[in-house]
Amino acid sequence: MAYHLLTGATGLLGSYLLNDFLVAGLRVAVLVRRTKLESARQRVESIMTRREKLAGFALPRPVILEGNLSNDRFDLSDEQLRWVTANCTSLVQNAASVTYYGERPHEDPWRTNVGGTENALDFCKRIGIRQFHHVSTAYVCGKREGLIYEGELDEGQGLNTDYERSKFEGEQLIRAARHIDPPTFYRAAIIIGDSRTGYTPTFHGFYVPLKLVHTMFKHIIRDSALAGPLQESIQIQGHERKNLIPVDWISEVMTHIITHPEHHGQTFHLAPDKPVTANVMRDAMVQGFLTYGDISQSADQTQNTSWAFNQDEFVEYFRNQMKIYESYWKDDPLFDLTNTRRAAPHLPPPEVNCEMLVHLCKYALESNFGWPRPAPIQLELDVHQHLEQLLKTDLDWDRGQPIGLQVNGPGGGQWELMLDSELRPVSARPGLSTRSEHYFYLNTDTFSRLLRNEISVGESLRTSQALIQGNTPPPAQLATVLRHVTQPSA
Repeated sequence: MAYHLLTGATGLLGSYLLNDFLVAGLRVAVLVRRTKLESARQRVESIMTRREKLAGFALPRPVILEGNLSNDRFDLSDEQLRWVTANCTSLVQNAASVTYYGERPHEDPWRTNVGGTENALDFCKRIGIRQFHHVSTAYVCGKREGLIYEGELDEGQGLNTDYERSKFEGEQLIRAARHIDPPTFYRAAIIIGDSRTGYTPTFHGFYVPLKLVHTMFKHIIRDSALAGPLQESIQIQGHERKNLIPVDWISEVMTHIITHPEHHGQTFHLAPDKPVTANVMRDAMVQGFLTYGDISQSADQTQNTSWAFNQDEFVEYFRNQMKIYESYWKDDPLFDLTNTRRAAPHLPPPEVNCEMLVHLCKYALESNFGWPRPAPIQLELDVHQHLEQLLKTDLDWDRGQPIGLQVNGPGGGQWELMLDSELRPVSARPGLSTRSEHYFYLNTDTFSRLLRNEISVGESLRTSQALIQGNTPPPAQLATVLRHVTQPSA
């Protein structure tokens, strides 16, 4: 089974795609940047650990490629490029910048949405990847009104922001490429948090005006003289329609389409059947603040802020911020869903109503809009590090006999182990390949117990805490491999 290479896996939609791909049984590799505080592996572990707590069981880990979409070759080493060439047949280009305005070509959104797309296409040409899945936005329609069909792109429309322009140009680049199969486009509407939990790791789109209105409420309570100017800055009548859609539904539909190749090569609007009106959004924000916001404490805290000494400056700031997102409040067009309904008739879009939006407000307020950020995750067991210390010899992989190892749960991963004539693992590399005739499956809890000699390899196999896929050689013989990995001194 080949791998899907996913970009943007640490963002809102990307984190859901990563989880849903793995749960669906897909093999996934992710391109992830390191940050000043976290390595690429720590960033992925943070996502997976949270999803495991919700799922209640250990999940597989993707192959992690530390690199950068905006740079040539994604900043991958020659060894990593060889691995991608041998294992990846599909690229899911989900990475994007939602910055509304920026200087081109060196600032976002141009750097990521155009330059990153160019790099992704060049990468596919270098590697030989032909399947290209691209997450775009329904708002490449720009200033058009009425019903927008899925197959349309350039209809001579004006565009509202640099974000829309950059996504429009990105689609044009992909459509012009001749070294890939007909691409699949997923044009998402305004993505909001999880419809069931309210969770979101990022606060764009719906959340930006929510955060500004939250600030407005704090200052209105302290000084009612600010209410008029701030409300005028919002400039909505209440009837405007907005196409909000939960991230969990988008991910579920995309996963279904990606796993059904008969739907590839089309454009899909990922939007609601019925847009929500601005007055419903406003009512949800008010209800959320009154129910979940500690407004009295917020009002007291504003006494010590600089805004308390310069109300005119605050009003100007609020107006400028609302002007940046002016297009957000405009009446939305309607998006045709013909292809989406045909591909996933069993997954109708959920209704985004006041109750759901209050749920989203609750999460945003109680999490203080994601601040402070959680500390980098610390692993009790890092199987990757354990294998690095254990397996040091580099062999000719084309001549040896490999066996697959998949360890689910925190600190786990997927590896291909190279065996010597005595079935001792002497080298390892990431990922599972079709060259392996046998695979071990276990979770990090079992792996840790084996390391501490709390359970024997034989017992783990008899009780199905560890599983072997494949028939020959006999399981008893293969058990020696797992024993060498988890109990090297035995």
